[in-house]
Amino acid sequence: MGRIRELPKEDRPREKLEELGAENLTDSELLAILLRTGTSGKSAIALARELLKTFGGVRGISEASLSELTSFKGLGKAKAITLIAAFELGRRANRSSRPRKITSPEEAFALIRPVVETLKVEEVGVITLNSAGEVIGIHRVARGGLNGVSATVREILHPAVKDLAAGIILFHNHPSGSVNPSREDIELTKRVKEGAELLGIALIDHIIAAKESYFSFKGEGIV
Repeated sequence: MGRIRELPKEDRPREKLEELGAENLTDSELLAILLRTGTSGKSAIALARELLKTFGGVRGISEASLSELTSFKGLGKAKAITLIAAFELGRRANRSSRPRKITSPEEAFALIRPVVETLKVEEVGVITLNSAGEVIGIHRVARGGLNGVSATVREILHPAVKDLAAGIILFHNHPSGSVNPSREDIELTKRVKEGAELLGIALIDHIIAAKESYFSFKGEGIV
């Protein structure tokens, strides 16, 4: 396959987007627009198709790290960074379109799921809420490894103090897929609740999240 500019006009992704709208382009055509150029003897569309095949589709590409993307032949650092930035903007747009008032563990999980579902290590975060239960912000507090993360009560409560929050929802992910709380998870929840109460802040819930499931301390009557 030659370069994109050598293709018939109706097969050029930028022209197709302009005439038909982004929703009518294939995954490879949208990726080709982000990639801009291909490699020697290979168009951006061909490169995009190989990327999709190698990483198992759009989701696989969106979850790949910078080092994983740049290890793909024909994908330099600049192209990889462009892809990572585009997918992160998509995740942020998805989060901002969700209901902003949290009234249940299900809604809390729906809000943080785009944040945690691509993580390959454990992270701790906090959703800050006003007195009406509306989201003020989502803060990623600490980053750990595959099997654990360490965060102090001070680190966890700092975003709440900064946001003048009335309540918080603590969350962290388990990359293993199991959402069962450990003894350390339970102890951390107790310490955060005690520290928050001293500041007049309510710990509404603690969500342990995986890609497809979650555990709610509130739902289990622990908080």
